[in-house]
Amino acid sequence: MDSRSRLLILGLGNLLCSDDGLGALVAQRIAETRTLPDGVKVLDGGTLGLQLLPYLEDADRAILVDAIAADGPPGTLVRLDGDAVGPAVAARLSVHQVGVSDLIEAARWRGRVPPTLVLLGSVPETTELGVGLSPRVQATFLQLVDIVCEEAGRLGYPLEKKAGDDRSAVAHWSHTAGGGLPGLPSAD
Repeated sequence: MDSRSRLLILGLGNLLCSDDGLGALVAQRIAETRTLPDGVKVLDGGTLGLQLLPYLEDADRAILVDAIAADGPPGTLVRLDGDAVGPAVAARLSVHQVGVSDLIEAARWRGRVPPTLVLLGSVPETTELGVGLSPRVQATFLQLVDIVCEEAGRLGYPLEKKAGDDRSAVAHWSHTAGGGLPGLPSAD
């Protein structure tokens, strides 16, 4: 398996649990709308947990994107780095975060945590069963995509927009747009 990357952008979360799918949606949006320089890997890690260990261990730098239990109203954007990442995912928001916490601790135990580890995300409104983001998290979705791309740029990996990037295309992921994910019914 060729999992070597200088920068790993890893979207996490369950698309079937409303705002919990935030990280996966951000990873999908970046993969669809940005040009990735050599050495950058964007993965929708979903809820795979320890199965993502080879990717995390082989990265020189990693940006994790997820819904984050933190102070603030739903939609509040959050950035944590270094040693603050582990405790943030240990205070689990959903079942998959047990896997994220285990993932980071396994890499740490093996001495292979990327020297640069950043967690970016948003405080969720709901992680109940449902497809699509809540209105308050949806309202900051594109800003979070931009923040992840800016973080990658600060790390030396600019993610340029592809021609024809339509920022409104994400509206179908919102509960308020009445859509849900392409091909799936709305959770409303």
